[in-house]
Amino acid sequence: MSSGDGQEIKSMADLLRSGATLTDLSCPVCSSPIFKLRTGDLWCAKCEKKVVVVKEGESTLSPMSDVIFENLESTLLGKIKELSSEIEAEADLNRLLRLGEALSKLLENIERIRRIQSHK
Repeated sequence: MSSGDGQEIKSMADLLRSGATLTDLSCPVCSSPIFKLRTGDLWCAKCEKKVVVVKEGESTLSPMSDVIFENLESTLLGKIKELSSEIEAEADLNRLLRLGEALSKLLENIERIRRIQSHK
């Protein structure tokens, strides 16, 4: 047993003494046992981090993320409108290619946002 293992066991014992309970779950990062704290939070003593369990079909996105994604999509659509005007007025082929690449990236990002929102 390494000295790190001793510290982890001490940390786990401290959690139990403070009222935490051992669950049947294991940490997805390090596979150590997960403890349920008195606050209801799940905790990995080895990683020293809170663990969030997401059930299949459940979203980890908060309602606030809807607003953020809507604002981001709106911003991207505004940039697409600006690019459209620039493309319309541009005669230089090299510049048109760069504008087209930028347009393509903006459209890809809008598609990603919509895909994320549809999986909630």
